[in-house]
Amino acid sequence: MNNSNQATTAALKATAPKQATNTGALATLVLVFFFWGFIAASQSIFIPFCRHNFSLTQFESQLLGSAFYGAYFIGSLALYLISSLLKYDILNRIGYKKGIIYGIWISVAGALLIIPSANAHSFAGLLGAYFVVALGFSLQQTAAQPFAIILGDPSTGSHRLNLAGGVNSLGTTLGPIIFSVFLFGQVGGDASKATVTNINNLFLIVACVFAAVALFFTFSRLPAGKDDDRFEGSYKASRSLVLMTLLIGVVILVGQVTKIEKLPLLIVTLLVVVGILAYSNSSAIKNHDKWGAMRYPQLIYGMLGIFLYVGVEVTIDNNFGALLREPGYLTLSGLDESKISKYVSLYWASLMIGRWTGAIGVFNLSETGKRIATIVVPFIAFGVALFVNHLYSGDVSDLYPYAGFVAIAIAAFFFGQQKPVKTLLTLAILAGFFILTGVLTSGIFSVYCIMAAGLCNSIMWPCIFSLGVAGLGKFTSQGSAFLIMMILGGAVVPPFQGAIGDVLGSTTGMHYSYFVAVGCYVVLAWLALRLRSTLKAQGLNFDEQIGGGH
Repeated sequence: MNNSNQATTAALKATAPKQATNTGALATLVLVFFFWGFIAASQSIFIPFCRHNFSLTQFESQLLGSAFYGAYFIGSLALYLISSLLKYDILNRIGYKKGIIYGIWISVAGALLIIPSANAHSFAGLLGAYFVVALGFSLQQTAAQPFAIILGDPSTGSHRLNLAGGVNSLGTTLGPIIFSVFLFGQVGGDASKATVTNINNLFLIVACVFAAVALFFTFSRLPAGKDDDRFEGSYKASRSLVLMTLLIGVVILVGQVTKIEKLPLLIVTLLVVVGILAYSNSSAIKNHDKWGAMRYPQLIYGMLGIFLYVGVEVTIDNNFGALLREPGYLTLSGLDESKISKYVSLYWASLMIGRWTGAIGVFNLSETGKRIATIVVPFIAFGVALFVNHLYSGDVSDLYPYAGFVAIAIAAFFFGQQKPVKTLLTLAILAGFFILTGVLTSGIFSVYCIMAAGLCNSIMWPCIFSLGVAGLGKFTSQGSAFLIMMILGGAVVPPFQGAIGDVLGSTTGMHYSYFVAVGCYVVLAWLALRLRSTLKAQGLNFDEQIGGGH
């Protein structure tokens, strides 16, 4: 959930002489990446808590994720449209350093707004506050990734992004556990102990830490972080994105003022996104003029891929708590929400396992060294996840057999050979198989299967990103911005699954709703094949090396 973009490295040219890495600035910057992951992954604990305390349906509880990930789309789109109107890149004009600082202060304001919303027992206020937090994250993410590149030699920029991505994954691993401690008193505590005071204390601390980082950035001697890339506008692409936003807004408005069921409205939303992208692709093929990066079909496929990838990654997590609480799934009466954190944490740790493994390729190891590291590093990461969970929840012996799924993922990484298409296709098929098996079974083995999708998700982002921006030339930076906007998937797919769970009923509805995730992986596998044929037709090398994960 969060969320890092290794593919942006390709858009940044290495024109400067070798320079040393500003390790102090980088150490501070990775804290920002940590909190993106920390807050994003913690929703899996906060959503069940809100559902219980605000008496929400599963669909309504998913609106928390919609507000969070929708802010990424709105923030990125607004920044792009204003830059298009002014004909210069706003962020590049003020500098990446100030962009990060402004973004952090916006998130501070959002974290503080959560406190009065919780005191007033206002779920709508909570949604608004979460939106503000993520709006700040959107600006931070847009600025922080290229900033990481310029904090050292450009040729080693991917190393710094992989380091930041690894720290982001550590945040996603620790987030659910720490949130659980603050809300319930301890990881295995009684949910009835969760109070408004717990929420106030947690987000006051978060706001203070954010503010401390912002002040450090403000008074430290860090580079401003600017580059001279010319801003490339694209009127027709902007028009399509605005139209998509307006249509989604109309759907939301209809949902608020009518009694139409949520599921049909969410289906319409999905059709709007897919339809606008398909129309844009078709129109751009006929006439490239003023379409900018959208003239390339691989970008359109990449945008749909990012939409589904982020959507499925988030929906597995956001609905996981409700699945674990479902009677008869893991326990006879359903698991209390205060006890789900170790399973949610291991799901996000599964992404950390894959990302640490994916980062091996950027180091100058011998072929033998890389093979050994690809086997050893995942189990080291798994051990770290078990150790962290043990510190907070004690007995984690029921998680030991999950090592078998880690071994399967290692075999898949070897089979993918760090080739984007082959890796994406392999992992999409494997993840779909895992989730399908999880839907058709129950108990701890089913839980393992659901969590194992995280191992597959871990390095899909750079595969999709590198394929989506391949061959874009001067439009690479613009294409990257459009891809980041498609984090919107995290705002649409989870409530879609939640609504299906509500429709299917409280007994097994949430369990069978995971067919949504299976469908996402099927389409991702198809997109891998479409990207391969599209790039091959353009004479492009789609088997280039890839780095770590998002």
